[in-house]
Amino acid sequence: MNTSTTPVDPDANPQRPLRIQAESKRDPRTQFAGLPFRVVKGKNGKRIEVLLVTSRETKRWIIPKGWPMDGMTPAEAAAQEVWEEAGAIGKAYDTCLGLYSYRKWMSKDLTLPVIVAVFAVKVKKLEEDFPEAGERRRKWFSLKKAATKVEEKDLRQLIATFSLDRLK
Repeated sequence: MNTSTTPVDPDANPQRPLRIQAESKRDPRTQFAGLPFRVVKGKNGKRIEVLLVTSRETKRWIIPKGWPMDGMTPAEAAAQEVWEEAGAIGKAYDTCLGLYSYRKWMSKDLTLPVIVAVFAVKVKKLEEDFPEAGERRRKWFSLKKAATKVEEKDLRQLIATFSLDRLK
């Protein structure tokens, strides 16, 4: 706990904290995730599809996510994760779509609580050669189907209710 009595100058750094400052190794951590999406034309008009990737260890379906990166905004870090894990290049939106939490296995005896802030990334291009290409699968899903593929309840709801209106 910070017990400093130094007054805080709100103008000294206009950027809000981008990570939770953990005081012990079991405290919650922050990650940023990208929700890679595209708009496709279907029989009934336009619809949104979401690109999911498999996790490296368990091979379950997830969205790309990772730790905060120095010098990058949360949306930029999310877009970087989308590139590294899914090979997708696109436009990241600064609006946080929502939060979800999960427990990250750090070792066989230690899990950490992680709070993930999710940012939309509109995919413009998919590359075949990307940093984690040999470690993951990727696949496009409808919003409804993608929501059934992920395990985390809050992430399911976030995907199922995703709308382009949230980006304006």
